[in-house]
Amino acid sequence: MATKHEQILQYIDELPIGEKISVRQIAKALNVSEGTAYRAIKDAENKGYVSTIERVGTIRIERKKKENIEKLTFAEVVNIVDGQVLGGRAGLHKTLNKFVIGAMKLEQMMRYTGAGNLLIVGNRTKAHEYALNAGAAVLITGGFDTEDEVKKLADDLQLPIISTSYDTFTVAAMINRAIYDQLIKKEIVLVEDILTSINETIYVKTTDTIEVWHEKNRETKHSRFPVVDHQMKVQGMVTSKDVMGIADTTSIEKIMTKNPMTVTGKTSVASCAHSMVWEGIEVLPVVDDNNRLEGIISRQDVLKALQMIQRQPQVGETIDDIVTNQLVVTKGKTKNEDVLRCEVSPQMTNSIGTISYGVFTTIVTEAANGVLRGYKKGDLVVENMTIYFLKPVQMDSVLEIYPKVLEVGRKFGKVDVEVYNENVLVGKAMMMCQLIDRH
Repeated sequence: MATKHEQILQYIDELPIGEKISVRQIAKALNVSEGTAYRAIKDAENKGYVSTIERVGTIRIERKKKENIEKLTFAEVVNIVDGQVLGGRAGLHKTLNKFVIGAMKLEQMMRYTGAGNLLIVGNRTKAHEYALNAGAAVLITGGFDTEDEVKKLADDLQLPIISTSYDTFTVAAMINRAIYDQLIKKEIVLVEDILTSINETIYVKTTDTIEVWHEKNRETKHSRFPVVDHQMKVQGMVTSKDVMGIADTTSIEKIMTKNPMTVTGKTSVASCAHSMVWEGIEVLPVVDDNNRLEGIISRQDVLKALQMIQRQPQVGETIDDIVTNQLVVTKGKTKNEDVLRCEVSPQMTNSIGTISYGVFTTIVTEAANGVLRGYKKGDLVVENMTIYFLKPVQMDSVLEIYPKVLEVGRKFGKVDVEVYNENVLVGKAMMMCQLIDRH
């Protein structure tokens, strides 16, 4: 049976898009305490199908799929720009396709403004009215208000009209940044994108006997299964090693590995790979917030996803991408020696204009990655990194990075990295890595 928390989430999920929600209303409708209702609404907000706006309240918005994650709802825009909703609150759940800056004559402005757009404009009432009639929402900058008839029109058309104290340039930069951040999120592959769903997952129950394990093993040829209780909560994992030499009538609960490592759908695949390599795990159960089984993810699934990610072009560029793009491989003094060169750009510096610690660790990691690929065709996860010292390096400096393999085994690598600027040693680090074969 579903918990109160799950019942509230289901109730919210089934509400019509655009519906206003309150803690008191939920508590009354489902006969729960206001504290329970509040926690569930916050959870729904984290899951992305509810948005809370100051002076407006909480509304049900459309849950975004990965394909259109970069599209912002008007409710999200209100929160981004610390806005005030002047009218058209019923349309806050709608998504905007693009935004238009109204810094031109009215006729030209309207030529670029259409349905699903957001017109960013100052104190120009006619423009507000025209945009709403064209099917666009309006964001008024500079803290200005608008006419009452424009607010009424916004209500009738269910198109938000928002006011913010920020100027047009700042608002455009803030919205652009939010879209950019979403694009980066879109590129990150999560467990929920590649898991084997609960409908296809083979599992056993705590009350089952080892005979059931043997049946499922014969059917599927798999040797590892999650163990769940009567509420579908994960209690353990059972493998061929656990059942070896044990009588068929023995309960699985007695021989399973209890409290297994689990992941949620929102765990990144990269993090999952690290855990699997680290702990030597082949299969991980995927659970919800209440530890209920939602599916499984195998090491093979993770490796396939990692290889796919590396072939994809990045839409949103992260700091790691900026650093990697700056690295150029050149030949060193000896024939087999590779040297990486990197120019320190302004984005790679800290607030005082010298290379940031995080950027240095990315450079070291990339250098180690590159040199180990010469020995092993596969991926690696960093076990530990020791930075012995790092001297200040100012922007526009050119770094020369010398990675040197100290040891390499079947499943590990040890690399020493020295970084020079104008023939002066400015940084030194050592990395231990676990290697993942691509089979």
